[in-house]
Amino acid sequence: MSAIGPKVRELRGQLGLSLQQLASRAEVSAAAIYKIERSNMVPTVTTLLKLASALERPVGYFIEEETTDPASAVYTPADERRVMKTRRTGVELADISGPAERFRVNGVIATLPPGSRGSEWSPAQSGEELVLVLDGAVDFTVGEQEFSLKQGDALHYLASCRYAWTNPKPGSATLAWIKLHDDA
Repeated sequence: MSAIGPKVRELRGQLGLSLQQLASRAEVSAAAIYKIERSNMVPTVTTLLKLASALERPVGYFIEEETTDPASAVYTPADERRVMKTRRTGVELADISGPAERFRVNGVIATLPPGSRGSEWSPAQSGEELVLVLDGAVDFTVGEQEFSLKQGDALHYLASCRYAWTNPKPGSATLAWIKLHDDA
């Protein structure tokens, strides 16, 4: 049961959903989802069914336990990265992280097509995000600050800040996007 919360949080992040967006999709309060994600509350069967449907997973995904001892390291070959769904057209996310239930850091390689844009803000979100531009360029606004990042540039910010990004260039941008979940 302790793995349910981290799995919900990981899938919500993969789908690019805020707590409020998932709450709306699942018809479950954002406060309840927040507590579930932090393992401060065990969901009822009804709530778990709603969350599973909203996150496009079978209920078994959330309650199956690992049968082997967890490894202290997880290797992900470049050609075996799991591609994740995103609500933004053309944006591709490839997972570079180990299982969320074992690690507090999640990372993706994000490919942003020309003209793509996105924004996020959840004041209840804790932790930090770190973006490294591997190729191309991307513009970020964090709070009131604006940044134009090019290949090799990095941006580190608190996850509780309002942020937006756009790829203003004619070519795709590729980013390593790392998120630290602060469960303290």
